Amino acid sequence: MSNAKTVSLVLGSGGARGLAHIGVIDCLTRAGYQIHAIAGASMGALIGGIYATGRLDTYARWVSALERSDVIRLVDLSFGRAGLIKGDRIISVLKSLIGDADIEELPIRFTAVATDLDNGEEVWLREGSLFDAIRASIAIPTVFTPHRYRNRQLVDGSLVSPIPIAAVQNARSDLTIAVNLSGPPAPLVTAASPPDENHQRASRHERIARFVDDLRRGLERQPEDTLGMLDIIVKSMSIMEHSLIEAQLKCWSPDLIIDIPKNVCNFYEFHRARELIALGARRAEQALALLAAADA
Repeated sequence: MSNAKTVSLVLGSGGARGLAHIGVIDCLTRAGYQIHAIAGASMGALIGGIYATGRLDTYARWVSALERSDVIRLVDLSFGRAGLIKGDRIISVLKSLIGDADIEELPIRFTAVATDLDNGEEVWLREGSLFDAIRASIAIPTVFTPHRYRNRQLVDGSLVSPIPIAAVQNARSDLTIAVNLSGPPAPLVTAASPPDENHQRASRHERIARFVDDLRRGLERQPEDTLGMLDIIVKSMSIMEHSLIEAQLKCWSPDLIIDIPKNVCNFYEFHRARELIALGARRAEQALALLAAADA
């Protein structure tokens, strides 16, 4: 196993924690591993798909420069009942940054996992528009509106497969590595967020902060210690995902599991990209060291 160089990489779901996937990929490639196949659910599909285009460095630079206010500007509220956020704005920004592509034309085999809202089936998206597949896979129910694709109503892949190992089982790589974004909680896993360069604009940032809190609490004015609609949705999905992840890891037994602590950040804290990317790299380095020691 110590001579294994080709990797089938499975990237789990977990909101902003998925930015740690960037650090994991960077660590693997620096260590000499060649990623031959990627499967991802939700944020794992977004990072994996962008890596497959060869533009992950571009995305990493962009997301690392985001401040809290920039994240808010990417939110396009939906005034219908199907979801809180339409998601068109972020997909449009990513298309202009990365460029769309057909999945079957990518140099790396890629699978985005979504869920069919009508029948509950796990859907493997392996052809057609990359960003259609990503948009479907990230459609957290009630948060993002569902995505209609090829006459199917698709939502977040994590509902059925938060760590989709089955999608790479016939990839014939030397090593299967799964990145679990719902790993055991750990104390003080990251440094404090860097100070905002524009902290002088306190009143503006206070308004933005209040807006974020309103969004997180389902656009409801509630006491700080009261759970809002979005809190309940995310916590409920996390409970469900934990059971599914345990079952998938036991069933498929990847060669290496890289755990990202589930308490490292809230699912919407994309403005903390730099520290989350660094965390992913550290966790990958530690896991590879343990693998090497076991093979010695």
